[in-house]
Amino acid sequence: MNYNPIIYLLPVALTLSALVTPVIAAEEEEPITIELPEAFFGGTPLPYWSANFEPTDYKDRKPFLAPKGTTIVSKDQPVSGSAEPLVGTLAQLTDGDKAYTPESGVQLPEGIQWVQVDLGESNAIYAVLVWHFHADNRVYFDFVAQISDDPTFEKEVTTIYNNDLDNSAGLGEGKDMEYVEDAKGRLIDAKGTKGRYVRVYGNGNTANLFNDFMEIEVGGKWVRRPVPCHSISDVNKWPDNFVWVLA
Repeated sequence: MNYNPIIYLLPVALTLSALVTPVIAAEEEEPITIELPEAFFGGTPLPYWSANFEPTDYKDRKPFLAPKGTTIVSKDQPVSGSAEPLVGTLAQLTDGDKAYTPESGVQLPEGIQWVQVDLGESNAIYAVLVWHFHADNRVYFDFVAQISDDPTFEKEVTTIYNNDLDNSAGLGEGKDMEYVEDAKGRLIDAKGTKGRYVRVYGNGNTANLFNDFMEIEVGGKWVRRPVPCHSISDVNKWPDNFVWVLA
């Protein structure tokens, strides 16, 4: 019988190639830089309670760790909304101005409304910070934050925060906390959720029926898309955060 090395070695080569798999390398973490506005000290104590109400914490917030290279990717990015603002412009929500002064705020009509930040491209999102209004003691209702690559939020939507206890906004019952607004804003751990768009809902507050927003900041990193590899020589086409190992 004639010996053909190609016939005998081909199954071995295919088996070895099947054992070569990509794994995500562990990423070094560092604190995200968050610039806080001047705090407002005043206002009447708020006589409010609910089943998921969070007592005010006057301590400084601990540094939020995220993979090295995570930055605020929302600065000056375009913003859309469910309605035209009654006060201010939607562009103010990503301009970096979080001051408690009235001219820094944006107000949408009453009822369930939303604002949406377009990051321009898909990002791995690790933190979303929302400031509603912190020149008074207020609790904002039906606060829901979502991430998606779909601008209509009709598919592949990830909810990262929801304090709508009774599903009055129609986005599902939430278990996150209601809280009194302050200068620290609400920091949401997005856990690396991938998406291009961040949408934030609201449905009035303890002071009035309107929806206030001052700033939305998104801490993220651009998502590198994997390139299909057909041979070991294609390894260098994969993203930097992938390494190859023999299983």
